[in-house]
Amino acid sequence: MTTTGEEHRAAPAGPWWWARWRSAALDVVLAVVSALECAVEGVPFARDAGLPVPAGVVFGVLAGSVLLLRRRWPIAVVLVSIAVTPAQMGFLMSVVGLYTLAASELPRRIIGALAGMSLAGMFIVTFVRAHQGAVRGDVGIGEWFVPFLSVTTALGMTAPPVLLGLYVGARRRLMESLRERADSLERELQLLAERAEERAEWARNEERTRIAREMHDVVAHRVSLMVVHAAALQAVARKDPEKAVKNAALVGDMGRQALTELREMLGVLRSGDAVTPVRSVPLEAVGAAAAAAASRAADGGDARGPAPQPPAADGPSLAELDELIGQSAAAGMVVVLSVEGETRAYAPEVEQTAFRVVQEALTNVHKHAAGAKTHVRLAHRAAEVAMQVENEPPPEPGAASDARLPSGGNGLVGMKERVAALGGVFVSGPTDAGGFRVSAVIPAA
Repeated sequence: MTTTGEEHRAAPAGPWWWARWRSAALDVVLAVVSALECAVEGVPFARDAGLPVPAGVVFGVLAGSVLLLRRRWPIAVVLVSIAVTPAQMGFLMSVVGLYTLAASELPRRIIGALAGMSLAGMFIVTFVRAHQGAVRGDVGIGEWFVPFLSVTTALGMTAPPVLLGLYVGARRRLMESLRERADSLERELQLLAERAEERAEWARNEERTRIAREMHDVVAHRVSLMVVHAAALQAVARKDPEKAVKNAALVGDMGRQALTELREMLGVLRSGDAVTPVRSVPLEAVGAAAAAAASRAADGGDARGPAPQPPAADGPSLAELDELIGQSAAAGMVVVLSVEGETRAYAPEVEQTAFRVVQEALTNVHKHAAGAKTHVRLAHRAAEVAMQVENEPPPEPGAASDARLPSGGNGLVGMKERVAALGGVFVSGPTDAGGFRVSAVIPAA
């Protein structure tokens, strides 16, 4: 089936092969006009052929009615118009048929062949008729007029409908191509919008997870130390008032730092440009502040003095492990740090993750094995950095910390997520001696 203007993608809404009722009505009108034309032209044809006039009229009606099939079988319409050309009938059918044929999606070679046949037929018939008229004396012009008339008539009846049909067909195909491209772009934009929404949702979830992990690793660690110091303060309040005052000052300093960090992190969860980013006050300021407070308390100074200024770094690093271990030591933990290999700098995310692993492991020791001796091992290797935090059994087996620290069960999960995000390996579990070991290996690159 050949189409000449219907929407290819839409289901036909008209009768039979027509896409619309309007197209069907137009073809019926053209077929009726063509049938009347051929019927009128069939009268002289019947007289010249020696046939009864009614036979010529019926022949003309049948031939002209073929135009009704122009959208479904344009080749048949053109062939019928070529066949009735010697009878000098079907001029409307020839013009409309050639236009429909040229506007269809048939191969150009078929369109050219049928157009050439129609041109040749029209030229021959016109030449013969004009020459017969000149011989009978009906035409009194020179001999040049017969070929000129034949060529002009043939071209006038063939070229305009073919060229117009080619133009309309090309324009229709261009519009359909543009429409399909627009639909494709719309689908792509919709798909991109869905993917962008998915990426935004994924980014929001990742940010929530990151903030929750930071709050657990930093604030929970600091608050755990505060609770440990508070328990120690309660134990020595009456026996050693001076030491109790120093411990109280240290707890207060840690509490202020923890509140500052908590306020910074909660501000990220609120929308608005006025909120200060989390990294405006680096997280390692807590460690520096606690160490400084402990140092001032040990020297007999005022532990409640002004907190030190935060360093300019963008996050904790392995260089601050000494301060981190010093904080745990100030809380009564025996911690031994050993470093293997040549110390060197790593990417910020690698150093921050390694620091957080050690920090959270020490926090777990405070919670679950208070007073246990802990070994922190750090190994600098060629393509990776490895860390291990292992605590011995607590002095009283099965005894929890006197501070009764709560445990949310997210510490090990957060450490594993951090290490896995950098392509590292994380392992944790109890030791044969009754302690607990946390190990992690992070690629240096």
